[in-house]
Amino acid sequence: MNKPPMLTVQQALDFLLAAARPLPDVENVDTLHANNRVLAADQVSTLDVPPMDNTSMDGYAVRAADCASGQATLPVSQRIPAGHVGAPLQPGTAARIFTGAMIPAGADAVVMQEMTALQKDEHGERVTIRHQPQSGEWIRRAGEDIHSGSVILPAGTRLRAQEMGLAASVGLATLPVVRRPRVAVFFTGDELAMPGESLKPGAIYNSNRFTLRALLENLGCEIADFGIVPDSLQATRATLRRAAQDSDLIITSGGVSVGEEDHIKPAVDAEGRLDMWQIAVKPGKPLAFGEVRRGKPADGVAWFLGLPGNPVSSLVTFMLFVRPFILRLQGVEKVAPHAYTMRADFDWPRADRRNEFLRASLNEAGGLDLFPNQGSGVLTSTVQGDGLVDNPAGKTIARGDMVRFLPFTSLLY
Repeated sequence: MNKPPMLTVQQALDFLLAAARPLPDVENVDTLHANNRVLAADQVSTLDVPPMDNTSMDGYAVRAADCASGQATLPVSQRIPAGHVGAPLQPGTAARIFTGAMIPAGADAVVMQEMTALQKDEHGERVTIRHQPQSGEWIRRAGEDIHSGSVILPAGTRLRAQEMGLAASVGLATLPVVRRPRVAVFFTGDELAMPGESLKPGAIYNSNRFTLRALLENLGCEIADFGIVPDSLQATRATLRRAAQDSDLIITSGGVSVGEEDHIKPAVDAEGRLDMWQIAVKPGKPLAFGEVRRGKPADGVAWFLGLPGNPVSSLVTFMLFVRPFILRLQGVEKVAPHAYTMRADFDWPRADRRNEFLRASLNEAGGLDLFPNQGSGVLTSTVQGDGLVDNPAGKTIARGDMVRFLPFTSLLY
């Protein structure tokens, strides 16, 4: 019997993204607490930014025509700090002005203080302008950044520090955001132990629990952690039922192969529906996708994604498939990670029939060095590396070749 062909990475990703329906629930949050949330609606500015013409320098507001000679001495008529409104500037005078302050009516240029000299006497202050300013010099015009009525942040925007600052700059005190995805996780394997416990013969510490939880936190998820589940069909089914009750998505690690102690497939088949995929990806390959019933038909289903148990395989399949799926649940359209074309400072002479994702690090020469051990259990490669080289199926790499590089900074958040 012929095995079905393996899915390409893109085929599997397209299938997942087509299935991911954005969550319908919206909540309003204080802009100060909106970091890492996803906007549920376009945000429109109700004002110009900046709201008035202002100076981008400390110096003197002048009429450019009064300084046409390039060496003019003018009386200082007023002092205008930021947040204060000055009087109209009279011809033949200058106003001391500070960064961010509103340009007084009548002034059309600012001369930076480094190009001036101030004198004081019994008649007051006079400033010598040692520069011939052009009209508009060092003036930030009202609305040059944002015009009132414009969309500053579209729906589906994932809010970072800069988006929060932009929202605040137009006075948005609260923002409508998609509620956080509720994700349940559990980890199968009688061999798993938790740090702090003594290791029995044949046991290993459950690193995937820590990795996957951190990845989910980075994506703004609410996490229900059901811990380590014994290798039994009954225990796996019972945990799936509990996990499905209040979750949008269930993620497991381990047990997605077809061995006698791999119970994920029969358990999910019994509690819902499952597709077992063989993906042409290395590390990775096995990935399970389906749904688990919540109880009555009216209660709906929770999505299910089963990841391999090897630590690097679990991490890579999460970055390639789970991350974009969760982002799409939150309404994010652009879920592809940033990729860069970089020079390989290594040789990779063996071509694989699968799409390989090789751990690599940036070097001081502006190229990429390959981590020497590419095994699927070598977590040090993900700590010491800076990202993944996306090497297509059937391709070798020679030193000096240009390759596609996915930095971890665009895959983990």
